[in-house]
Amino acid sequence: MDFFEHQARARRNTSRLIFFYGLAVALIMLSVYLAFAFILGLAGAAGGDAAAAARQPMPLWDPGLFVLVAAGTLLVVLGGTAYKVMSLSRGGIAVASLLGGRPIPRNTADLNERKTLNVVEEMAIAAGIPVPPVYLLENEPGINAFAAGYAPSDAVIGITRGAVRQLSRDELQGVIAHEFSHIFNGDMRLNIRLMGVLHGILLIGLIGYWLLRSSMYANSYRSSRKGKGNSGAQIAILGLALSAIGFVGVFFAKLIKSAVSRQREFLADAAAVQFTRNPDGIAGALKKIGGAYAGSSIRERHAEEASHFFFANGLSSAWFSLMATHPPLAERIRRIDPSFTGDFPVLADDTQPAESASAAAPYAPGQSVSAIAAGAVGCAVRVNPETAAASVGAPGAEHLRYSQHLLASLPPALQNAARETTGAQAVIFNLLLSAEQSTRDRQQQMLRQTIETAVRQAAGALAAPVRDLSPELRLPLADMAIATLKELAPDRFSSFRAGVEKLITADERVDLFEYTLYRMLLRHLTPYFEKPRPTPVRYYSLKPLRPACIDLLSCLAYRGVSDGAA
Repeated sequence: MDFFEHQARARRNTSRLIFFYGLAVALIMLSVYLAFAFILGLAGAAGGDAAAAARQPMPLWDPGLFVLVAAGTLLVVLGGTAYKVMSLSRGGIAVASLLGGRPIPRNTADLNERKTLNVVEEMAIAAGIPVPPVYLLENEPGINAFAAGYAPSDAVIGITRGAVRQLSRDELQGVIAHEFSHIFNGDMRLNIRLMGVLHGILLIGLIGYWLLRSSMYANSYRSSRKGKGNSGAQIAILGLALSAIGFVGVFFAKLIKSAVSRQREFLADAAAVQFTRNPDGIAGALKKIGGAYAGSSIRERHAEEASHFFFANGLSSAWFSLMATHPPLAERIRRIDPSFTGDFPVLADDTQPAESASAAAPYAPGQSVSAIAAGAVGCAVRVNPETAAASVGAPGAEHLRYSQHLLASLPPALQNAARETTGAQAVIFNLLLSAEQSTRDRQQQMLRQTIETAVRQAAGALAAPVRDLSPELRLPLADMAIATLKELAPDRFSSFRAGVEKLITADERVDLFEYTLYRMLLRHLTPYFEKPRPTPVRYYSLKPLRPACIDLLSCLAYRGVSDGAA
């Protein structure tokens, strides 16, 4: 199944979600109406002639009451959904923060954290997407991970402390590749919408719980004051009814999650094997989950609403076997490793893989890209029109190997600089310096007037390594630096952006590299420092874009050759 099929499947899942959502809301409205009708019937019987009420029972169907109750219920559900969607507008960062994650600093000295960042970096560059921030769920001993966001540009990877400590580099690579599959195939956007939608459904039960507690306090107050009246009892009954209706919401929430997520986990497992060409990696991670004392459980109180995000089941619930968001571990492992017998290795809490220190070491320096291409069979990625479309959203092992060797060829000074905010700014500024000395002098004069002293000094120290960099290494280095620049303070980002714009306009023209780099910076950094604007999907087919595509491809074809006749 290719990238475009995955996208079509994600849209079909969205349609299924809408159907179940509508069904759940309809049943909840009907249930709330029946609860109100029952309470009003009791109130009428208590306030009037009981014998007359018995002779003339309350009609089961009251259109006026139904419209009123249905409108109120719909308002509550949609309001709850809108509130949750708004609270998640920051994308992956909002989900990671909700689950108690903290960003792993790009220049971390912790070996396990460094190993994790290296794996994410390799995979992002191999896949041709921005390097996502990595959030650590510090207090989670279970082995689990997630990817969250609306699009690759605002995606984050979340990982538990248990996974960072207990998985080997190969196993970690398998887990991260699984999460990258969710990034490629539109699963993240569906997952985050699902959180918002289900919050609205569950809100009815929360209101019932609040009413029940309020009635208990009210009854206690009236008892102490020797008050009379039965309104407290009616509120208690209504609260109890709404709480029971809340279970309908819980049932449908689990049903919806199960309907849209179980099959995607099998697909993401298969994609991870395709990406890494190492089935033992992801299979080993799943086996460790089965043998670890904490398994893949997530303790955070918001784990329930985010359960469909996780790499493996994050909940310990009696519902799990009936409406699980994830297939059973043994079934997932057997699809990857048919020889699996069902025996999980026993894993202690403090177990760490023996290679954790070496796996966290920086990429081996000193190789040129030409030497890599010559010495590593199959590392060079060949591009042709027939395979280009098929590779979109489906990177293979050759892309990952090429990414690893590409990163290994970066000078250590540039690797280290790109992983801390001052050095990352200096890297970007140096990438934009012109090869023409007169323009370069003018740019450096502008920088002296614009940027702070520490960044200017770092830029001077990195000038020679960046100038000598091979062309194919420039954008990967920029990707690494952009990931670090997300850690800038907002006021420093404004200063950095002003410096970038002055460098680009110094010679009063914009070349292709400058344009590309500037668009990358705006697309991937602006949402972190400015209020993001919604980006609705406008086209689901290339058909209406055919004229624009023809123009674009014609320009590329013309620009790609120097011979006029060709």
